[in-house]
Amino acid sequence: DWSSDVCSSDLRMLNLDDRDRFFRIAITMDKFKKLPTRLPDNYIWVNACSNYLRVMEDGNQKLSSRVITGKPLTRTPMLNSAISALITFPQWVPPPSIIQKEILPAVKKNPGYLQKKGFSLLNSKGEEVDPYSVDWSKYNKSMPYKVVQGSGDANALGIIKFFFENKYAVYLHDTNQRYLFGSPMRNLSHGCVRVQQWRELLNYLLLKDSLRAGYSRRDSVNNWLKNKEKRQLSLKTRVPLFIRYLSCEGQNGRIIFYDDVYGDDKLLRERWFNRK
Repeated sequence: DWSSDVCSSDLRMLNLDDRDRFFRIAITMDKFKKLPTRLPDNYIWVNACSNYLRVMEDGNQKLSSRVITGKPLTRTPMLNSAISALITFPQWVPPPSIIQKEILPAVKKNPGYLQKKGFSLLNSKGEEVDPYSVDWSKYNKSMPYKVVQGSGDANALGIIKFFFENKYAVYLHDTNQRYLFGSPMRNLSHGCVRVQQWRELLNYLLLKDSLRAGYSRRDSVNNWLKNKEKRQLSLKTRVPLFIRYLSCEGQNGRIIFYDDVYGDDKLLRERWFNRK
């Protein structure tokens, strides 16, 4: 829960002196100034520093969930968007960055890597290709094949994806590595945001989508999940989403400080304050 994470954060932040805290607060306040002048009445807020998601409605927190965000080398991008669709039992198509950095090196060593990870290799016609028939030495940065991980419990996206438009090809989604939510340090993904309380978030979005149609839509989605069907549902009511990186924030009258995992605040401090 939030309190146990706060305790862990407090222990790690004991070495911050008052000057460090001042800089953290000043930098965070400046980041808040870059938000819309007036936030929507209801929205989803993700902090990649605290690794928590909050659903806010009329100034009140309706839902809180642990999340897993990007590693320092594969950061979760900061963005404004809105949840526009739900996809049950999604397939995962790794982005070019993962193809280049992880999948190609692995498959060059062992073409069986794809089957082990549940990936299919498809040509431009959508036909499956035997990875052992490919001369992998010809490819270094890209390849003329599509890699697809089939839907199911073993899929990296888990059993549901919350889609929102963005240029980074990231999403909110479930995960097949749910045990990682138990870690206080949760910057572990390739950039997407994995949501522990995905079921509660799903129910909130469906109810918000249409008060009259919400329950029938919820029944439909629950049936798709029960039957392990790959389906997509476009939301009539899009809920705004803000993903930010804030190394401190107020909680119950206190200011909580988090690890500057990405080193953003360190760079901003050097840029703004070192010559003053």
